[in-house]
Amino acid sequence: MHAIIETGGKQFKVQAGDIITVEKLGVDAGTAYTFDKVLGILDGDATVLGKPLVAGATVTASVLGDGKGKKLIVYKYKAKKGYHRKKGHRQPFTRVKIDAVNPA
Repeated sequence: MHAIIETGGKQFKVQAGDIITVEKLGVDAGTAYTFDKVLGILDGDATVLGKPLVAGATVTASVLGDGKGKKLIVYKYKAKKGYHRKKGHRQPFTRVKIDAVNPA
């Protein structure tokens, strides 16, 4: 059984046992987290799509931990003006393991 969930402005297709990286959730490692924005449930040939969400459906996950992504360099430059600006950015994330897909 698969589910399509939305978190952090992105959509993920998940099933039990998957480990995914999502935008930082702000919860401690080892705790349970419930995704309640379920856009669709896919179970073999049976497909349930929400309008926009599937009523009563949830996905439970356990939080594995937080981290930061690779450093991205933002470099600004203006020709013939002597203007250079270099900044780095590391996007924070949370890694979760999907425990169960709970249909409505």
